[in-house]
Amino acid sequence: MAADTVTTFGTVLHDAEGRFVVSLTVFFSVLYDPLMAKTLLIREVLSWISQKAEMREGYSILLELSDVDPFFDKKKILLNDMGFDVKEIVHNKSSLDRDSLSTTLNQMLQIARIIHLDEVELYFGQTGGLGFYSPRNEMEAQNFILSLIKSALSHHVRMQTHALQDLRDALINRIHELGTEVKVENKIDINYQCDKEKCLVQWAQNSGAKTRLQIAYVEGAGRGAIAMEDMEVGDIAMEIPASIIISEDLVYKSDMYQVLEKIDGMSSETMSLLWSMKERHNCNSQFKMYFDTLPENFNTGLSFGVEAIMALDGTLLFEEIMQAKEHLRVQYDELFPALSKDHPDIFPPELYTWEQFLWACELWYSNSMKIMFADGNLKTSLIPVAGFLNHSLHPHIVHYGKIDSTTNSLKFRLSRPCSVGEQCCLSYGNFSGSHLITFYGFLPQGDNPYDVIPLDFEVDQVDTMVECPLSNWTTHMVRGTWLSENQNIFYYGLPSPLLDCLRSARSQMPFTKTLIKANMEVDKEVLEDLQSTFNGMMENLSDVDSVDRESSSWDVKLASQFKEMQRRIVSSILTSCSTGIKLVEHELSKCKAEE
Repeated sequence: MAADTVTTFGTVLHDAEGRFVVSLTVFFSVLYDPLMAKTLLIREVLSWISQKAEMREGYSILLELSDVDPFFDKKKILLNDMGFDVKEIVHNKSSLDRDSLSTTLNQMLQIARIIHLDEVELYFGQTGGLGFYSPRNEMEAQNFILSLIKSALSHHVRMQTHALQDLRDALINRIHELGTEVKVENKIDINYQCDKEKCLVQWAQNSGAKTRLQIAYVEGAGRGAIAMEDMEVGDIAMEIPASIIISEDLVYKSDMYQVLEKIDGMSSETMSLLWSMKERHNCNSQFKMYFDTLPENFNTGLSFGVEAIMALDGTLLFEEIMQAKEHLRVQYDELFPALSKDHPDIFPPELYTWEQFLWACELWYSNSMKIMFADGNLKTSLIPVAGFLNHSLHPHIVHYGKIDSTTNSLKFRLSRPCSVGEQCCLSYGNFSGSHLITFYGFLPQGDNPYDVIPLDFEVDQVDTMVECPLSNWTTHMVRGTWLSENQNIFYYGLPSPLLDCLRSARSQMPFTKTLIKANMEVDKEVLEDLQSTFNGMMENLSDVDSVDRESSSWDVKLASQFKEMQRRIVSSILTSCSTGIKLVEHELSKCKAEE
């Protein structure tokens, strides 16, 4: 006979050295055979101790895909295909060798990459080995895991801390490796003194700002922020107190607010813009030092002249600039000269011309940031000194949009290391070159994965893809095929969702990506149609070689650079189509030979 019941209640404690001290209270009742009861009790206790020790010596980290993610269904499929769930718990022992540690980190990165995919990355898929999508995605995934480790370190006991620290060190090494791969060498123009900028920095520091960066003139980028010392992941490169941030709150304290609040549809952003037009000329302004550092001309696409606009004919940028300028002109005409006539003391006509309005629009488009203040309100703001941080496709600073309620300041924390003498950059957003030219006035260095060409066509999507449920997209796009490493049959360096959509329009039979005659014929038709479409697009993009870059104005040069980039993208697609057709024809010839 065995013991009728055996119930154990226990807790595991740890001493200063991390050793386990087991505290148990055991209740049991014996109906018969005390020796058998003792045997069962010992087994129960040993099993319980083993489970608790294993749990305490190891650690677990939860990686979760948010159920409100706009691409939840597609990401869930990707995770499931890799053997993961939307809520994946990674378990590890307290001691791992280098290979096991690397395996664990790779597993976590695979999940984190998918969680942090944006629309473009999700559409075009992987661009390299080991699940790599883009430098942006990789840095987001790495820093996401770093934040989870940091949180775990604050809740675990000493033996777990050692294991988590090992994982953190391995991840930091990965971040360093990525930083080395994407590091850009910049040349500083020592002849540019930056006197006004230095005065602004001193003014900000007197108000409580802190910075480990200095302002210098970077060739090809204009003014930028240069690291004065080596900085690591997590270090704060710059800290700006909320008291010197320019936001809508300043408008509410001004005399123009009582007028503007009565206008239907008047946004806080437009109020701030109108406030800055007047404050710019206020000699007694608290922000005089800031306005003194601003350029007379911002040279964005909104200021393109007729020659530059004409040079863009046939491009997406032409439409984007024309639509933006038309929108701004309509907005201006709705406000002026009416406001100046009705309230000349508040809106002096000489300060509210179309040229002044356009300047202010360019200021706020190119320099403002959306900041979450301590009161929980999101406000479009101008940040003195931080405005010198330039955009990069491989930024050091990614997350910077929230006021720290403890210090009431905006902190710019590094997501990857920045070496002394290196330009410290942030991300303005995942924008295409056309958007960056229109509202910021530049094209970034390197291959921008967001330089896409949207395709405007309608195809009745038929659910015929048995191998790729991720192909169900309502909009389609292309980009430079040099960004894709898969130029093989059925892929051709082109986006799979686009190819699958076009295949489904040509065949009601499931397309299984097998080397059979019917599939080859469908792919040949798809590639020939794409080739025809992009041949026509290339014809509309006139050759840019005729433009004299040396004597041209800044806007014509920038327009020519954009057009050249567009031609390069279209050319790569035509090359991929041509190469793909040859691949398909080769396979078709093999099929015929077998017949």
